[in-house]
Amino acid sequence: MPIPTDHSKPIRQTAKENAFNQLQKWIIDGTLLPGEKLNDTELANALGVSRTPVRESLQLLEAQGFVEMFPGKATQVTEVDREAIKDLLPPLAALQALSAELAVEHINDETIDLLERTNERFAKAIDSENYYSALKIDEEFHQIIVDTANNSYIHGIVDKLQAHVRRQFFHNSIVLTEDSIREHATIIDLMKKRDKENLTNTMKVNWLRAIEEFPKVESE
Repeated sequence: MPIPTDHSKPIRQTAKENAFNQLQKWIIDGTLLPGEKLNDTELANALGVSRTPVRESLQLLEAQGFVEMFPGKATQVTEVDREAIKDLLPPLAALQALSAELAVEHINDETIDLLERTNERFAKAIDSENYYSALKIDEEFHQIIVDTANNSYIHGIVDKLQAHVRRQFFHNSIVLTEDSIREHATIIDLMKKRDKENLTNTMKVNWLRAIEEFPKVESE
């Protein structure tokens, strides 16, 4: 099981948090491939921690659907079901739409300015066809709105679902297009106007676009 040794280790994190974040990243980006068997001793050595935080992290990853544990036998990375975006994106779209609606009550000029600058960066990434960068910036854009909504329950659920979105992206189930740039601009404008009804609809359209694009991705 080849494991990178040049990864950066986050500071001010517990051993468990460090292990969880790094293992999740490796699964998302395909460093640890779907179906790959995981050895907790090898992982502990690679991460510079004991086996206990690795085992605890694997249990959390199993609860989130990233690994599957077979007691007494093996632990392995789950397969990627590309069709799962049809189940993944609708609830995420609904939560993101609700976040936008709640964020309207707390929006200020500083937040609007941050959203506009983030969308400009997103547009540049799309224009240069740097789609991985675009994905990260798109995440930033929507996270600003989730943070502004200031609802810890939504924040926690969105964070878990977003991890699966990243994994689907790496396995070519999700594409980002120029349509998203325009929709982001519309979202910002509707937040300025405090037009919650149209804001909710636009946010859902923005998130569900990947399902519309999915048949095109499959055929490529």
